[in-house]
Amino acid sequence: MNGARVEVRRGGLIESEHRVHIAVADGTGRLRATAGDAKRACFARSAIKAIQAIPLIEDGAADTFAMTEQEIALCCASHSGEEKHVERVAALLWRLGLGEGALACGPQVPFHEPSAEQLRAHGLEPSRLHNNCSGKHAGMLALARAHGWSTAGYHTAAHPVQQRMLEEMAHWCALPVDDIGTAVDGCGVVTFHVPLAALACAFGRLARSARSGGNAAGRVVQAMLRWPEYVAGTGRLCTRLMQVADGRIFAKVGAEGMYCAGVPGAELGIALKVEDGAKRAAEPALIAVLHQLGLLSEDEMAELDCFAEPDVKNTRGEVVGSVRAVIALEAH
Repeated sequence: MNGARVEVRRGGLIESEHRVHIAVADGTGRLRATAGDAKRACFARSAIKAIQAIPLIEDGAADTFAMTEQEIALCCASHSGEEKHVERVAALLWRLGLGEGALACGPQVPFHEPSAEQLRAHGLEPSRLHNNCSGKHAGMLALARAHGWSTAGYHTAAHPVQQRMLEEMAHWCALPVDDIGTAVDGCGVVTFHVPLAALACAFGRLARSARSGGNAAGRVVQAMLRWPEYVAGTGRLCTRLMQVADGRIFAKVGAEGMYCAGVPGAELGIALKVEDGAKRAAEPALIAVLHQLGLLSEDEMAELDCFAEPDVKNTRGEVVGSVRAVIALEAH
């Protein structure tokens, strides 16, 4: 298997392999490097929440409802359901005059195991606020409120909120609206089907806009970089990468092996898709791409080692193998 892959090794031998497709683009939308099939179309899933948050700034919703940077970061998040995440989403909904029942996402057990255990210990069930996408949904409700649109059905494709999201996606990907496929995401809203190259170009443009500052994209990216703990959570790669890179890189995971990242200083965007959707392959692949592009130092790589080459353990807790990315980017 050539181009890019992630190997799962046991006892020094390859047990499994995951094929990875990668696109890297600059702020002008030009492809700079690829591996695998950069033209491959895929559902972006949660990797593009930063793009979906931009209308909150551009259309005035964030200012109308005095949204904090933490709340803007949560609108870009697949959060872990920690107490600070749940409380911030609830506070935003309260200012909108809405309750948890307005969220179209379903209840979800927190990704953060101590938070999940705390719920179990108190005999409580997870709520819609614990859903990793509740911040995005609250942001969409804010957009509806700001425009005077009905909040009912805000998650459906025909609603003005989702039409606005589609327009924003088309703008950053530089694609006609009719060229973007749509389906229902795991949280109930619309998700977009676009080529990896277009996603990389979108994040390259986001990085370029964020570097210039003073605009909607800049405010969204700034919120992510200043409050990375609200973008994911404790022990999660999105959060840890942004902390370790000290504001140089913003990154967002998506379901089914998706990852996107932007680098404002270098005006680069990265999009990758693990062909079989394996999460265990997406994280090592992203770290390997950033390292190969010279965007992470050896010291930073050491801090991210648990994501770059995670251990495979047996039920006794013994390390019996590892997961390792083998990336060969082709320069354009």
